[in-house]
Amino acid sequence: MDVSQVIKQRLAELGMEQRELAAAAAVTESYISQLLTRKKMPPASERSDIYEKMAKCLNFPAGKLAELADLERKEELKRTLVDPPPPLLKDVRELILRKCAPEKEKEVRTIFEKQPFGELERLVTQKLLDTVKGVAKEELENESWLNLVARLVGRSYEQMRVTILEFLDTDIFSVSAQHCDTFLDPLIESWNINLATFAMEVALNRRLVQGSAKKLEFVEREIEERTIEEPGFKRFLRDRFLSGDATEEEVGFLEKLRFNGKRPTALYYYRELQNLRDPLHFRLPLSPATPRKVLRQSRSERSVGPLHKYLQAAGTEKQLKGASGKMATERWAKNRTKQEKKRKKRS
Repeated sequence: MDVSQVIKQRLAELGMEQRELAAAAAVTESYISQLLTRKKMPPASERSDIYEKMAKCLNFPAGKLAELADLERKEELKRTLVDPPPPLLKDVRELILRKCAPEKEKEVRTIFEKQPFGELERLVTQKLLDTVKGVAKEELENESWLNLVARLVGRSYEQMRVTILEFLDTDIFSVSAQHCDTFLDPLIESWNINLATFAMEVALNRRLVQGSAKKLEFVEREIEERTIEEPGFKRFLRDRFLSGDATEEEVGFLEKLRFNGKRPTALYYYRELQNLRDPLHFRLPLSPATPRKVLRQSRSERSVGPLHKYLQAAGTEKQLKGASGKMATERWAKNRTKQEKKRKKRS
């Protein structure tokens, strides 16, 4: 049983008229009539609030009408895929080209004419449709916005809601001149495309849309390599003398270091950490909000101030210094003993 049959049966059970259902769903009676006579496909549930409104009016369980509508749409899609409809872009192309940035219009028009409904034309049309659909779906419950757009195109509030519900189900094969007049023309100010990267910029009507610029692009990203933890890095993390005060950002930096066949020790990572912190190697950017006291300092004081002036050496460095000091003391004691023996021999 499809959506139209279920609704008609419930209307008969409750003794309700189509106009009452239309008022509850905030759409026109004509739209409800076309749904019930199957002249229109039921809208997709994720793009419409109509099923929730009708379910409350008809005392249906939440989600039942939406579930039936989705099943009906899937069956219809299977039938249309066997013989897909021809593209209906001839009436739409001129509007799309008219909205194109002047410096690109001639080049884009040439491509459109050489490859009718080719990759570029489908890409541009799809992105413009997606952008405007996003706005329409976001504003579907905004009564003041709907009234504003309805006045611009000369329609009533209910007619505007119906038009949006139909538009949200539109694809590049079925977009029409009416959709252009109602949505694409008033909402899109202009668009531009980089034909090398296919990045698009869409400027929207500032009076009708907040955040009036949209940038759509294909971005090349490197595939993250599988992280292989070095044994030395593991030992570095386990040794609190070495890594006890390392921040999460510093640990992340050290973890990403890569070596060709070499295996660094825990001490290497400790020294790399100190190099990362040394102001001699990195200068902090100054901004207009930088305190005057800092700005008055000399360049050398701001950029190459020694770290040991502010921080005490810790962990392994202390141990190394202690060991080297002990060895120096032992050497001094041995030398002193030898000198005393020489003096005794001479005397």
